[in-house]
Amino acid sequence: MRFFSDNAAAAHPAVIEAIALSNRIDTAYDGDALSQSLDHAFSEVFETEVRAFWVLTGTAANCLALAALCPGYGSIVCHRDAHIEVDEAGAPGFFADGAKLMLVDGPGAKLSVESVDGAVGRVRKDVHQVQPKALSITNATEYGLVYSADEVGALGEVTRRHGLNFHMDGARFANAVVSTGDSPADLTWRAGVDALSFGFVKNGGLNAEAMILFRPELADEIAVRRKRAGHLASKGRMFAAQILALLEDDLWLANARSANAVAQTIAKAAGERLIYPVEANEIFVRATPAEAESLRAKGFDFYDWGPDEIRLVTSWDQGGEPVEQLAAAIAAL
Repeated sequence: MRFFSDNAAAAHPAVIEAIALSNRIDTAYDGDALSQSLDHAFSEVFETEVRAFWVLTGTAANCLALAALCPGYGSIVCHRDAHIEVDEAGAPGFFADGAKLMLVDGPGAKLSVESVDGAVGRVRKDVHQVQPKALSITNATEYGLVYSADEVGALGEVTRRHGLNFHMDGARFANAVVSTGDSPADLTWRAGVDALSFGFVKNGGLNAEAMILFRPELADEIAVRRKRAGHLASKGRMFAAQILALLEDDLWLANARSANAVAQTIAKAAGERLIYPVEANEIFVRATPAEAESLRAKGFDFYDWGPDEIRLVTSWDQGGEPVEQLAAAIAAL
C-alpha cells in the first residue's frame, strides 16, 4: 500500500543471499575478488571496456562523476528539476570544488538540443563568466520520462559541439532501458555519455550503487575522490555482491520490467488525470487535497508533489491486490 518511493522497497532475496555468501574473509576495501570482477561484468553489459566503482549512495555516484568531469571553476548544465539541483543539498558543488549548476527548463524535466544549445550559447567566452564544462541528464527523469538512444545521441552531439563532458544520472536507468527497448550501450557511450550513475537501490539493491566510466582514464582520479569522500568501504565485497547478484541473468531488467508494468496498471486507471505520460515507474496524477486524503484514508501512501498533484512510484516487489485496489480507488475519484 506504500507508493511514495522505490527507495523504500525491499531488497531482492538474491541480494540478501549474495551478501550472506560474501560474509567471509577476503581482501579489504575494493581488492576482493567480487569488487575486482565488476569491470568485466559491466563491460559485458555495455559491450565495451568500462571501469566500474561501487559507492554507497546515488548522490555520491552522481557527484564523484561530475567532479571528475567538471573543474571547480566550471559549470554543469542540467534541468531545473534535476535531482542534483533539488535533492542533493549542494553536493555537486561540494564534491566538485565549487562548480556551479547551470539550470535549464524543459517539460517533464527533459532537456532538448535547443534548450542546451541556447543556455550554453548565452555564455560569453571570456573570463568574467563561468564556462560550462559538463552536461548532466537524468534517465528516467524526475517526472518519469525517458530519453531514447536517439535523444541521448542528439544531446551527445551538442556536448561535442560545445566541448562538454557528458554525465547521465541513471538512478532509474533500468526502468529507462526496459521502457525504450534500447540497449544499455546505445543509451550511453554510443550516444556520447562519458560517465553513468547506475542505480541499484531503487531496483532491488540494499545499499550499493554503481558508477560506470566509459572513459577508463578517469578511473585513477575517481578512485582517489571516492576515498577522499568517505565512500571506500572496508568490506567492499558486500557492495559488489549486491550489484553482481542483480546483474546475474538480467535480474536488474526483470525487476524494472515488473515495476514499469505496475505503473502502467495505475496509469490506465488514472486516465485523463495523468500529468505526464507514464514511461517508467513514476506516476504523476492530478488530485485535489481532499481527493488525496481520501486515498490516504484507504491506506495508500504517496507524496504530495505540487498544487493538486500527487506522485506515486512503483517498485519491483509490488503487484496483485494492493495495486488493483489503488487503481480502482484512483478510477473512482
